[in-house]
Amino acid sequence: MDKAKPFCIAKREVWEAYKRVKANQGAAGVDGQSIAEFEQDLSNNLYRIWNRMSSGSYFPPPVLRVEIPKDNGAGVRPLGIPTVSDRIAQMVVKRYLEPKLEEHFHEDSYGYRPGRSAHDALSVARQRCWKYDWVLDLDIKSYFDSIDWELMMRAVRHHTDCKWVLLYIERWLKAPVRMPDGALVSREKGTPQGAVVSPGLANLFLHYAFDRWMARQFPDVPFERYADDAICHCRSEAQARELRKALEVRLAECKLQLHPLKTKIVYCKDANRRDNYPQPRFDFLGYTFRPRQSMNRAGRLFVSFAPAISDQAAKAMRQHVRRWKLHLRNDLGLGELARWTRPVLLGWVRYYGRFYSSALHRALRTLDRFLVRWARRKYKRFRGHEMRAWDWLNQLRARQPALFAHWGLASAVGR
Repeated sequence: MDKAKPFCIAKREVWEAYKRVKANQGAAGVDGQSIAEFEQDLSNNLYRIWNRMSSGSYFPPPVLRVEIPKDNGAGVRPLGIPTVSDRIAQMVVKRYLEPKLEEHFHEDSYGYRPGRSAHDALSVARQRCWKYDWVLDLDIKSYFDSIDWELMMRAVRHHTDCKWVLLYIERWLKAPVRMPDGALVSREKGTPQGAVVSPGLANLFLHYAFDRWMARQFPDVPFERYADDAICHCRSEAQARELRKALEVRLAECKLQLHPLKTKIVYCKDANRRDNYPQPRFDFLGYTFRPRQSMNRAGRLFVSFAPAISDQAAKAMRQHVRRWKLHLRNDLGLGELARWTRPVLLGWVRYYGRFYSSALHRALRTLDRFLVRWARRKYKRFRGHEMRAWDWLNQLRARQPALFAHWGLASAVGR
């Protein structure tokens, strides 16, 4: 370690941070430098990051604003993409800070935490919807863009007094944004989605603004929170209304705001809950919870309040499949089509097929229709014979159910 440096940061930490950033991949930032280009002078680039961070002279470049479609297909999500060098510097801080925060976080906080997943949150939410009649579905308006810097830094200082960690977090919070039109925009609050340190900081802010407050003020109301998406389980409509009013006040104290239209009170209607209320459904992490026909272990049908892929996510999925234009790819064989589509299909099946997979199976029938159109264009014996092409596809699926990643859902639905 260089004794002349004011901050003691091990070179090994920068190397480990680089390996994590490389594994995560990601787009280039404002400098246009990819990970591959960064690696062309890897040793000097990593040394430069370490030298500047250790001396206190590291200043983050602007983050690049890009817009990506939301997972549920409803609009776009603004992201702030740091440069590769900046992602590595942020990863150094994240690796230092994350273990110190993790031990304090709430049991029902699931987002961006090691060993926890969206499926964990969905599974717990499903079970609690069976136990509690009512849900308060929370939506914090523009959460990542609304985080107050002073309150944020107060929370960070509560967990560390490391000077270089505090220095660089504050600089990252204040880094300007390069807009798509090239304009450089300064910010006064918020932390960019897409920054390496942002998920941990966002979790920490809501740990104090929401999690600990809930434990003090409403200890009998369980919840699941994934970043800024939260579901609270209430025993009555009156309790849900009381909680909503109290949360509006609490979040205002933290300079946040509940979304007035997206925040709603939901009745978890099932076979044992026969009352009629106008709002019997809510969306959480790409799934829609609502009354659904299910089958018990005895093989009898009943109505359960259960999650399945949301209508918005299914619509976005079908649009994605249409953009492939598989029916026009006569240059590819069937095996090539399967390999080409497999990574995306497998991701959908692994995420949206966990609960009530029949709904995902129906959504992905769009792909089968394109495969039939592909076969009718490619093979003369199917031209003008759509039903014959469907028979061929169904027989193929029976023989090779693993050829396309979503075909296994059909047998699961049958079982």
